[in-house]
Amino acid sequence: MIYLDNAATTYPKPKAVYDNVMKAMKEYGANPGRGSHAMAIEGAKTIYETRELLAEMFNLEDPLNVIFTFNATDSLNIAIKGLLKPGDHVITTSMEHNSVLRPIYELQKLGVENTIVSCDKEGKVNVEDIEEAIKDNTKLVVTTHVSNLSGTIFPIKEIGSLCKKYDLLYLVDASQSAGVLEIDVQEYNIDLLAMPGHKGLLGPQGTGVLLINTDADINHLKEGGTGSESSNLSQPNFYPDKLEAGTHNLPGIAGLNFGIKYIKSKGIKSIYNHEKKLLDIFIKELKKNPKIVIYGPTNILERSGVVPINIINMDSSEVSYLLDTKYSIAVRSGLHCAPLAHKTLGTEKIGAVRFSVGPFNTKKDIIAAVKALNEISLAE
Repeated sequence: MIYLDNAATTYPKPKAVYDNVMKAMKEYGANPGRGSHAMAIEGAKTIYETRELLAEMFNLEDPLNVIFTFNATDSLNIAIKGLLKPGDHVITTSMEHNSVLRPIYELQKLGVENTIVSCDKEGKVNVEDIEEAIKDNTKLVVTTHVSNLSGTIFPIKEIGSLCKKYDLLYLVDASQSAGVLEIDVQEYNIDLLAMPGHKGLLGPQGTGVLLINTDADINHLKEGGTGSESSNLSQPNFYPDKLEAGTHNLPGIAGLNFGIKYIKSKGIKSIYNHEKKLLDIFIKELKKNPKIVIYGPTNILERSGVVPINIINMDSSEVSYLLDTKYSIAVRSGLHCAPLAHKTLGTEKIGAVRFSVGPFNTKKDIIAAVKALNEISLAE
């Protein structure tokens, strides 16, 4: 199997990730923070070390402001619903994933206003359009860093500067960029950074992260045991306990720990350059086939990780089915949980076949995918 669906979940993981998931379960799979015995302490140490690794990777000052969640969707919901109140205004874009749009639409029912800034046909946003959307009651700007559909890289540094100028909070969805592109929450003026553990960070599914780089009050969405202030019936009001009710996914976080260490050993720039070279080959080869339509930025420097395509007069689901069953190539077709992004690109009625590379893909994988697409297009 040639796996080119890394935008959904990166596969495979480094061997150390698998090994340390099992090690955590077998050797210290107790409840971290809920006991003073050796196994609980070892689990707590693993979790804290992973907070430190993440804080270092994204230049967050306090590791205790690293919040562990179930996935990026969980992180985004905590940030959006924990910040916005009736009467507030939020700005987002037409390239966002449903993990951003659906929470905002739910809050709209409660009196939160929202503005969705339109992007161009390549999925790029104009920062001036975001500025024009600012109102007196604007509290939050939410954007992706890299579109899960088009791979378009957003100018988050410029958007962060804009938010700082107007004293607005900035939440970045780093689902497709964390572990692949450099992100500095201080330099980019990012107040909240949401990400999954199972994509570019190379950890297991069931892990997510929210980094908090602001003093703004974020309301907790759930209450429960934290191992702290157990005599108090109210939820603790300090991080990370405030937003981490219940038992942690210790095996998942142990695996994530070694995913981050792998990235650190290779270097984020090295991983990005590897993926960029593969995308460059893929796009250049596909452009030779007039039956293949490529979406997203034409400039390779404005794209990361993802290339959506269609074969003229073929359904995207049929193409992905043939890639899977005839060529053993795993991709994703359809609307990719981003209906407004598809509308922006003009693919809302037909969807697209999404190819997404990862750190373990090779040039051989890319050439095989091109060959398969050419054969499928000729058979059409």
